Amino acid sequence: MTKAGSDIPDIADQLATLRSSSLTSVVEKEIERLILSGALPPGERLNEFQLAARFGTSRGPLREAMRSLHAKGYVEVVRNKGVFVRKIPIEEALEIYDLRSALFGLAGRLLADRLTDEMLIRLKEYLDLMDEIAAAGDFERYYPTNLEFHAYLVESAGNRTLVKEYRSFVHRLHLCRQRTLVQAKGLYVSNHEHREMIDALASGNENRAHEAFFRHVQRAKQRFLSTFDETAKAQATKAD
Repeated sequence: MTKAGSDIPDIADQLATLRSSSLTSVVEKEIERLILSGALPPGERLNEFQLAARFGTSRGPLREAMRSLHAKGYVEVVRNKGVFVRKIPIEEALEIYDLRSALFGLAGRLLADRLTDEMLIRLKEYLDLMDEIAAAGDFERYYPTNLEFHAYLVESAGNRTLVKEYRSFVHRLHLCRQRTLVQAKGLYVSNHEHREMIDALASGNENRAHEAFFRHVQRAKQRFLSTFDETAKAQATKAD
């Protein structure tokens, strides 16, 4: 809808679009919080009617939020059945960690040869910020910052195919990484490893950078495994 004789959208339409976008964002963040906290456990079916009533919203913003959460890897859509919180078997998660470690190690090797002073400054700023957030125990701030940090490293490696493949694994491991950082008390430990990675990059040694990046993901894999009981770990190790 536009005003008569004008191509400028009516202000009411603009405000309606803004409200809808803001509401979708709020709903998305709340569902994400419920998933990460375990209030909506893996395998749980997300009922549109119940969620719409819970948030006091129409199903439109809710469906937009679901699409975004699906793209992030938090939920999966099963045809003719609905939307469910993603559930990844332990053995599959371990396999994905191994593939991710290989790609991340390669990113470290490539980046060691491309690192600039400007990149190094930005990376150290990330480290300082994550130390500050970890000290406050604020997981809700740490996790997205952690994702940004890793994404910056991979994207700076200069290989678009690597970025694409790495992102696919990251999306599939969202819930696993959250479990590791929270249940294995991994905020400080993770950022200590980040500093090892940046030191390796700053040395300019490609082999050292490759090893630091690879080892970081493998350690995350072990922290993930440590969050399960002995029976589950034995089954996963046997399958691996």
